[in-house]
Amino acid sequence: MIVRKASKEEAARIAKMERAVFSDAWSEAGILETMCQHTASVYVASVENTIAGYAIVYTVMDEGELVRIAVDSMFRRQGVAGSLLDTLIREGQDHGILLWHLEVRKSNDAAQGLYRSRGFSKDGIRRGFYENPREDAVLMSLRLETLSGVQEE
Repeated sequence: MIVRKASKEEAARIAKMERAVFSDAWSEAGILETMCQHTASVYVASVENTIAGYAIVYTVMDEGELVRIAVDSMFRRQGVAGSLLDTLIREGQDHGILLWHLEVRKSNDAAQGLYRSRGFSKDGIRRGFYENPREDAVLMSLRLETLSGVQEE
């Protein structure tokens, strides 16, 4: 499996996966627009030249937000999401990202377990955040140490 930045040519495949996974799917145009933003990055995990999953993040100063992560149904439970997340955290830290945020559906125990396994902790609940179906979001974050080993306040 290879995790790398997505190319614009892959936006259609990412949008197709969006429609299969999310009730509020982003369009191909929206994904392309995101790819052009200097504060956004889109990563794909590929297995034998097939996109197995993707992740979309925004970064500002020393903070990152995971806004989308999805895995094709054929590749679930094979470590794709974990590989994507590990790459995002590692590359983010290389670029000074010390705090990661995300929201996840309250019912998505598998995703919450993945995030906890990478050190994320629950910060709170955002009531009624998701639609189709209406559901609360669990807010999670991961604070990384600085190079000196001391967390900044």
